[in-house]
Amino acid sequence: MSTTHRIAVVGAGGKMGMRVSDNLARTDHIVRYVENSPAGRARTLDAGRTLTDAAEAVADADIVVLAVPDLALQAVTAELVPQMKPGAVALTLDPAAAYAGLLTDRDDVVRAVAHPCHPSIFLQRTTPAEYADTFGGIAAPQDAIAAVENDDPAVKALVEETVRAIYAPVIDVHFVTIKQLAQLEPTLVETVACMIGALLNEALDEAIHTMGVPEAAARSILYGHTQVALANGLRGDNPFSDACLIAMDYGRESIVKEDWKKIFRDDELDRNLARMLRLEKIER
Repeated sequence: MSTTHRIAVVGAGGKMGMRVSDNLARTDHIVRYVENSPAGRARTLDAGRTLTDAAEAVADADIVVLAVPDLALQAVTAELVPQMKPGAVALTLDPAAAYAGLLTDRDDVVRAVAHPCHPSIFLQRTTPAEYADTFGGIAAPQDAIAAVENDDPAVKALVEETVRAIYAPVIDVHFVTIKQLAQLEPTLVETVACMIGALLNEALDEAIHTMGVPEAAARSILYGHTQVALANGLRGDNPFSDACLIAMDYGRESIVKEDWKKIFRDDELDRNLARMLRLEKIER
């Protein structure tokens, strides 16, 4: 049986804040919702939730979920972390600001980061609701990644329980370091996977509007072959044909730079995150 905790959601009316709040509202936790923007406050109230002043909400919270944009985290943590109770957890939902050292810390407040994996392309969906939930946090099960700068098993358990609640339904929670989480998000999944997704859409647009292929035909063959490509490439379900391997080599030579794996170096990670956070550079 899970323990009831006091949870404050800061940024409760934002895009991610609403998702987090919707899920927490289904739990037995004592949840307080904080939102500054007029639009966000309206969304929170329209959802039937009561707004609480930030200082009051974080004062006795066991865990403070900071569902605010990366660019706002420096100012928000500077204001709120000093007001948190000793032993509480400050949980951000992206690793960039934490890895860049922009967050206000206290020796007696635990820093943690968590991020959803989103439902896997290989997830065995069984209901229309699961098929419709491509983002996760509604019906389709997903994994989550978490990082906790504390070795106390009770703290880790609190973070895992909260992560399972805010991203529900959750299959597994994988624990890594904050740096490793930054290497996963953005490098692996945004710099590589999301970029490739956008590139696929650009290629589809080129086939339709430049080459003149009928849209229905282009979409059908791309959607189906993308599934095959991912299943073969990531799981080895079937070998690519010899002719396909030749075409793949041509694509790599034409599109991919030879030194592309440099994005996984520490200095390139710093450069990427500095651009995302609109900093000249990340100080160490």
